[in-house]
Amino acid sequence: MNFFRIIRIVVLLLINVITGISVSAQQVEKVYMPNIQTAQLFTYGNQQSMPVFVLNSGGQLELDFDDLDGNVKSYYYTFVLCDYNWNPVNLSPFDYLKGFTQNRISTYRYSSLALTRYTHYQAFLPDRNSAPIKSGNYLLKVFLDADTSKLAFTKQLLVVEQKAAVSAAVVQPFTPDKFNSHQKIRFNINIKGINTFSAAQQVKVVILQNNRWDIAQRDIVPTFVRGDVLDYTAENIGVFPAGKEWRWLDLRSFSLESDRVDHSVRTKTFTDIYLKTDMDRSGQRYIYFADLNGSYAITTYESINPFWQGDYATVYFTFAQVDGTAYPNKDLYLAGGFTGYDFSDKWKMTYNPDTYKYECKAYLKQGYYNYTYILVDKNNPSVRTELEGNYYETENAYTILVYYKSFTDRSDQLIGIANIDSRTDKPGFSF
Repeated sequence: MNFFRIIRIVVLLLINVITGISVSAQQVEKVYMPNIQTAQLFTYGNQQSMPVFVLNSGGQLELDFDDLDGNVKSYYYTFVLCDYNWNPVNLSPFDYLKGFTQNRISTYRYSSLALTRYTHYQAFLPDRNSAPIKSGNYLLKVFLDADTSKLAFTKQLLVVEQKAAVSAAVVQPFTPDKFNSHQKIRFNINIKGINTFSAAQQVKVVILQNNRWDIAQRDIVPTFVRGDVLDYTAENIGVFPAGKEWRWLDLRSFSLESDRVDHSVRTKTFTDIYLKTDMDRSGQRYIYFADLNGSYAITTYESINPFWQGDYATVYFTFAQVDGTAYPNKDLYLAGGFTGYDFSDKWKMTYNPDTYKYECKAYLKQGYYNYTYILVDKNNPSVRTELEGNYYETENAYTILVYYKSFTDRSDQLIGIANIDSRTDKPGFSF
């Protein structure tokens, strides 16, 4: 085997590794068992929040999920430390966890007041038996019978040790074609006290819009480095399509139909809810109304505790073009916090030539939901278009994550988090 052939093989292997990393980074959170529904991980007391734990603090995260089998099972969880790109770090769990590496979820309740039979499981993390001791990205794995091969689902969470100060603002881009349709995040980071030999190489930044990892901007290079301050003001970074306020669905009551519901069918064993047909909103003018920025909340009007007293319904979504045709060479997906922005067949809508509409159904728990529709190019799946239109005035929530890795570290530290909203006035209406 000659030298050039060896080089070629090494290059191909590297390409495969890089490709594998990019694919795994696209969909980190996943549900592996069909009986698992409504898996949520959030900062205690706020269902719309990102699951962020401040290292060595008294804060907690709340984990909730339902098992539709309706019996009692032995679910366990563990934390896996990941790098900046959400790939597991080659470290022993004892290097980043204090206490046990596996913990059983012992709090559960059988459903009551609901037609659907399920068992609701709940845990507050971290507990005194197991807690992270390093900052960074963590993957929470939930599995059966203390056997990690019986994986039920995974969730992303962030552990931060605030060492960097972030100052940010949302501004309009100067670029003429994006001035009225996009939002730009201009920010700087003060890393005073952090020993950096090369800040541009050791500090990494991720920007999220509305807590969405599928459209995260990463590998952002600072425009200027002035002493301890990293300045990110270049016109081509931190620019996001502004979108529009999210479509909404009120399922807090199955008996009181909201104005998005066309009709429903209720029996003694199930509930089916048919929604009014949605259409492309990109041509409609902007109107402000309060939304959940793509998230959802499990809540009800009638019950005391919606987590184990809320019911389930099969919800039918329909979407139609004005002329009733299908999109050529494109797939249409239902998307939102409840789908996990998962572009799999489960959330792909099917075009019905008899009704001239796209159709999809979802099994949803009582609550309040935000959602959208996204077109994906069949020939290039990375090309995605949301059918909402883009307006600078749209209210969006942005999160800036600051990572640091010294030349002796084996994992990326999360040293700063900043949250900023694109508008703070929150008017009743805006045109």
